[in-house]
Amino acid sequence: MLNKLNIRNFALIEDVQLNINKGFTVITGETGAGKSILLGAISLLLGKRADLSTVRDASKKCVIEAEFNISDYQLQAIFEELDIDYDDSTIIRREILPSGKSRSFVNDTPVRLAQISQLGQHLIDIHSQHQTLSIGEEDFQYFILDTIASTDVQKKKYQDSYYQLAELKKELHDLEEQQRQASAAYDYNLFLYNELDEAKLKAGEQANLEKLKAKLDNVEVLQESLSDSLQTLTHEDVGALGQLRQSATSLKNAAKYDEKMAGFSERLESVLIEVEDLTSDLEREFENVENDPELKTQVDDKLEAIYHLQNKHQVQTIEELLDIQSRLEKEIENSDNAQSNQDAIKKKIFEEEEKLKKSAQVLFKNRNKVVKIISEHVELMLKNLGIQDAQLKISGIFDKNYTAQGGDKFEWLFTANKGQELKAIKKVASGGEMSRITLAIKYLLSQHLKLPSLIFDEIDTGVSGEIAEKMGDVMLDMSENMQVISITHLPQIAAKGKTHLRVFKEVVNQKTQSQISVLSTKERVDELAEMLGSKDSESAVSHAKSLLDQ
Repeated sequence: MLNKLNIRNFALIEDVQLNINKGFTVITGETGAGKSILLGAISLLLGKRADLSTVRDASKKCVIEAEFNISDYQLQAIFEELDIDYDDSTIIRREILPSGKSRSFVNDTPVRLAQISQLGQHLIDIHSQHQTLSIGEEDFQYFILDTIASTDVQKKKYQDSYYQLAELKKELHDLEEQQRQASAAYDYNLFLYNELDEAKLKAGEQANLEKLKAKLDNVEVLQESLSDSLQTLTHEDVGALGQLRQSATSLKNAAKYDEKMAGFSERLESVLIEVEDLTSDLEREFENVENDPELKTQVDDKLEAIYHLQNKHQVQTIEELLDIQSRLEKEIENSDNAQSNQDAIKKKIFEEEEKLKKSAQVLFKNRNKVVKIISEHVELMLKNLGIQDAQLKISGIFDKNYTAQGGDKFEWLFTANKGQELKAIKKVASGGEMSRITLAIKYLLSQHLKLPSLIFDEIDTGVSGEIAEKMGDVMLDMSENMQVISITHLPQIAAKGKTHLRVFKEVVNQKTQSQISVLSTKERVDELAEMLGSKDSESAVSHAKSLLDQ
């Protein structure tokens, strides 16, 4: 239930704070006073796209805030689904900044516009005079049938199958498309894969091969360098190794007479041992370094194959070639297994279609059970609302044309006149008839839906007098179980309200602004008399008092 509504800097409203009671609240005011502005603010609060042009002073922030008491409406699951913290007293706030940016909050937690829009559907049902045509729209007709028939479980089961089936069909289509593309490229992919596979590529081998190639390409240089080094070390007369040995012998003799010389001798002995080891290693390496034309050819061929593949596939490394080989292998495997995969999905599609058909049949059966209930209820209410010969016929067939709504088709046919052919409701019902049909439907829905608040925006269009009074009685009756707010221009309906709000304009500091006030009993008499003709007319005042006394 809507408890409080605060509007600041919106359209003609400078700053309005309202406390809204439970039961039936009516809102009246002259045309252009701002009744529609009030409704616009609520719509904006509950998810309508923000428009900077609706801000009164573009240099200031526009704020619309509402407090809802929702303790009796079991909305915890909705909050959880939307990932919003639940509170029995929930505050929703919408802000439009001077920059044009819009922000939304639920209980001071920032939320996305989509979240607040979905939540709003469970808090307030706004029905304006321009929405009466929705009764002629298929989605709303299904909503009525499913609400009265309580098909929540069956419809969810059907839609789960419907959307699952759509996913499976898309998966099959994608797989078939992939298969078509794969078939066209299969031979080429197989050729590319075999070429890579035959190359016997290994991660990291390119660097090793390039090092080996460099060695094989420069065998003579290596041999010459090793030979020169060994000659320098081992030459009989002037070799470094011989001279080091001679020097070591001399120092060893000197060490007999000087401890310092002993240290030098030990150090030189270490150097001599290291040089002798190095010489042995160089000699072995010299023996091993030899020209190997066969190995060189193998290395050159392998590197040439690698470079060719890298150039062909536009990559730089063997690792990238291995990734391509792996991808090609999967594509070939998928192509080889495509038919079995398609057969498996087709089997799932068949099973899901069977589930869908059964669910659709159950859904149709339950909907069909309530068409007479809806027709009889609407016809009875319309008779009470002045359309004595109204006929509403809802007929359905199970046509197996599966949509998100089901596998059936329902026609809503209407006539307001006896002996006249029934035709599609949206084609033959006048504005006043649509208003009364809407009220009848909303009344029926209110008995099956527990909605905190319902707002009627001039649903009384096209009616007057006794019929308006009866429409007021219907809304008053509805308000026993829910909060009902009616924006009206008819005194007969305004008189039924337990709370009466008046919207009016006044000039403050040379600027026009809309204000809203709660009327006292005397003020209500004056407002109703004005709506009836003039508050200065004794007959209008007397009539106003009689309306309030009823």
